[in-house]
Amino acid sequence: MALKMAMCCFSNTLDTNDELVHPKQTPLPSPQRVSHLGLTNTYLYTSDMSINELSNSIPGSNLHVFSHDELRLITNNFSLSNFLGEGGFGAVYKGFLHDSLRPGLEAQAVAVKVLDLEGTQGHKEWLAEVIYLAQLRHPNLVKLIGYSCENDQRLLVYEFMARGNLDKQLFSRRSVPLPWLTRIKVALEAAKGLDFLHELNKPVIFRDFKAANILLNADYTAKLSDFGFARDGPGEDKSHVSTKNIVGTHGYAAPEYIMTGHLTTMSDVYSFGVVLLEILTGRRCMDKKRPKKEQSLVEWGRPLLKDPRKIEGLMDPRLDGQYSIEGSKIAAQLAYQCLSKHPKTRPKMSAVIKVLEPLLELNDMPFGGTFVYVVPKEGTQVITKKEQSLLCDVKDEDVNIIDVKNEVVKVELEEKEVEIGENNKQEEVQIGEKQRIREHRRSLRSRAVKSDSDLCKAQQ
Repeated sequence: MALKMAMCCFSNTLDTNDELVHPKQTPLPSPQRVSHLGLTNTYLYTSDMSINELSNSIPGSNLHVFSHDELRLITNNFSLSNFLGEGGFGAVYKGFLHDSLRPGLEAQAVAVKVLDLEGTQGHKEWLAEVIYLAQLRHPNLVKLIGYSCENDQRLLVYEFMARGNLDKQLFSRRSVPLPWLTRIKVALEAAKGLDFLHELNKPVIFRDFKAANILLNADYTAKLSDFGFARDGPGEDKSHVSTKNIVGTHGYAAPEYIMTGHLTTMSDVYSFGVVLLEILTGRRCMDKKRPKKEQSLVEWGRPLLKDPRKIEGLMDPRLDGQYSIEGSKIAAQLAYQCLSKHPKTRPKMSAVIKVLEPLLELNDMPFGGTFVYVVPKEGTQVITKKEQSLLCDVKDEDVNIIDVKNEVVKVELEEKEVEIGENNKQEEVQIGEKQRIREHRRSLRSRAVKSDSDLCKAQQ
């Protein structure tokens, strides 16, 4: 009952973008020290900060402070042709920084985020993004190059990520389906980004981990972005951070966070489990276009993850069967653990990394590697595609081709039996067909026994 009431309250706080309730609608909490950054949260709750004050607050960050006119210039006046997309923060435009713009600036393509003053995020989220990304550097965190803060205008300048976000790559029908190993690579690198945040002296909880906040560069290197909702984790003497307001994205937030407002690094682990399930299934975490029982990906998919026999039915059909069977089972089991309802039973991100890394080395994909066709010599038998797949699973390289053909016949008979079971023919026809199949199988077994007997006699 308590869970239902909590979920009811939770669902009523959603806006049209499925973002959770925004904290600026309620009284602000008292300022607390952000110890590992050497700053105070006082800055997060005021918009009366000058550029110089902000720059002096984060020494050694090497961030560039741009004027609004400079950013207007590099984005061609924020033209539609440079428009990349839009999120909770606001619109994003592509731009190009010339090294002549200012000393020490590298010529490069950039992404410029423009804060939407009417959007779901505000000055506090913009400032959190600047503070965290100014201090934190990691290969799997997006690089913040600079910012602009003039009057009410708030802009952020990032390195340009050529392939956009994971959400687009997974779910857009206009994009090429991500191959299996690329999906595992993205999951692994995103896990490394979270692990870096969680293992800091003062842990950082990302709090809005989702596919849309995982950016991909040209070679599909994954980097976490959008630190607007990030906050410091609990100190050594505390088990969690208590929040007065729940923020994040519907479908990704951990159940205990929704119910109690208690935030830990395990909240991020749950969100990672949701994204991993999206990667495996090719389904969005919330999809109202699907049947009612399948609209919530976690509610539908989690019970199936623990049964290895059902994994194949979960996998993204766009993969077309081209994925590691063993790897999919391991990844499914990992997702199941991350999605545990009890935070203490979820694995740490360091353990997640150890599970995912070996999956890149598994070589049990159908027709793994490059297929090379060898022209058969005259007089040799040509093996069919189905026979090749059977041979891939056979460890004994001296198996006779005739034995393989017998295995193919057995597989075909089994497939025929399934077809008969699903057919709506009269019961008499089904019984007769099954009887014929059984007789055929007995005939095969008799031939196999005779063949073995002949072989033994020949050896004697």
